[in-house]
Amino acid sequence: CTSLTSVTIPNSVTSIGEFAFSDCTSLTSVTIPNSVTTIEFGAFSNCTNLSSVTISDSVTNIGDYAFSGCTSLTSVTIPNSVTTIEFGAFRGCTSLTSVTIPDSVTSIGEDAFRGCPNLSSDIIPANVKIIECPRIR
Repeated sequence: CTSLTSVTIPNSVTSIGEFAFSDCTSLTSVTIPNSVTTIEFGAFSNCTNLSSVTISDSVTNIGDYAFSGCTSLTSVTIPNSVTTIEFGAFRGCTSLTSVTIPDSVTSIGEDAFRGCPNLSSDIIPANVKIIECPRIR
């Protein structure tokens, strides 16, 4: 799907599946509707031109490598509904300069923000209880 530039996700969708839009290198923006509760493994990985993501207030889980390699992504606001950001979720987002993580997040997977050299190190809320160790996939 290298020529896909935009996508409209209907309100009937409750989960964005594994690798659903992975490697859609021309995709520039995504709005995730209120019906979606889970963004699964690699859903938007390597969407190198993705610069804008709006995550709805219904999402509770951002899966492993969900946005990894999105090198044009500059900022992300995680909604208050999210409790878990999994392993490598934003790994390699080299243009990422701003992430807002709410107090609702209690678990952040290892390497969630690895390879984000422009991101401040003080983004993790004090209430985070678990920073996971790597797991084999």
